[in-house]
Amino acid sequence: MSAAPSVILPGATIGILGGGQLGRMVAMAARGFGYRVQVMDPDPSCPARFVVDACFEGNWDDARAAADLARGSDVVTLEIEQVSLACLEAAAQYAPVRPAASALRIIQDRILQKAWIREHGFPMGEYRVIESEADLARAATEIGPRLFVKSARGGYDGRSQVKLGFGVATTTAEAWRLLGEKSCVAEKAIDLDKEISVMVARSPGGETRSFASALNHHENQILAWSVLPSSVDPALESQAQSIACGIAEAIGLEGLLAVEMFVSKGGELLVNELAPRPHNSYHASERACVTSQFEQAVRAVCNLPLGDPSIIQPAAIANLLGDLWLDENNQPRVPSFDKALAVPGVRLHLYEKQTPRSGRKMGHLSAVGATPEEAVRRVLEAKAQL
Repeated sequence: MSAAPSVILPGATIGILGGGQLGRMVAMAARGFGYRVQVMDPDPSCPARFVVDACFEGNWDDARAAADLARGSDVVTLEIEQVSLACLEAAAQYAPVRPAASALRIIQDRILQKAWIREHGFPMGEYRVIESEADLARAATEIGPRLFVKSARGGYDGRSQVKLGFGVATTTAEAWRLLGEKSCVAEKAIDLDKEISVMVARSPGGETRSFASALNHHENQILAWSVLPSSVDPALESQAQSIACGIAEAIGLEGLLAVEMFVSKGGELLVNELAPRPHNSYHASERACVTSQFEQAVRAVCNLPLGDPSIIQPAAIANLLGDLWLDENNQPRVPSFDKALAVPGVRLHLYEKQTPRSGRKMGHLSAVGATPEEAVRRVLEAKAQL
């Protein structure tokens, strides 16, 4: 019988593969516990750089840099699922890696991920695996005409995706070419009522805790705002919790897993995608919950008792994209943060990214309210002031 996983106590060092805003916020939570933190990222000026003890420069396939990070770490986790399996395996030679490469192998590839979800009996919309333009044309006939076509690997916030049949004159041949003529999946468009997500934490010892579902609103396939709690029907909430916790258990999660789901206008709940890391839709947990997703990530990977994810008060976030830092002539400007902060209950969270670009997440606003609706109203009012 193998020994139970040991607890990694404060004072130890946590290594994070990825130093973007998610790594930054996990690092800030870890430092509050008294952990030392180091990250690996391709950008030596990444957002986490300013709040960690060390930053190792390395691309997502740089196994040597990942090993260097792990040598000085007591546990390694990640904030981006694009890290190569070779990096995870190299790091695992020197420290526990949570979540493990076995889970990432499934999640990194949309084809494998969807097959795994289906094989394990979780509800999911219709899709087709696409290996050629002819496959895509066939999918448009069989499950179209409205399709979301996504590269099998990589891509987020609408990147590496093409929409077909939504009134835009894109042919299947053009879509195949735009996606690099590489393996992809074609998903049948759902007649959507809403989009929600559920965050689950699971420790190496097997303790599992899930957060209340978040209600998410996307614009141009990028999350625009999110609110906790989602206030969906209790029966639907129970089903969403059961699905998310079931997936975390089946995949052998150690760490965090966000399960994105669709709610159809017919009331059907369908799994969209999995993210084995902190998630944009749970930034509001810092203000809404007893334990934030970032603290929970630290607790989970260090095998500490998981925190209470209960809702204290409704809270919402609105993403701030680089467009806000650019005027109509694409010249730099400073958003009117003072006006946004005049709205009651609003806070500003900036990621210290050096270069604003259109569509790039530079920060977010958060707001609390007596109800979820009030929290959303406040955060959107504040964003409008920018």
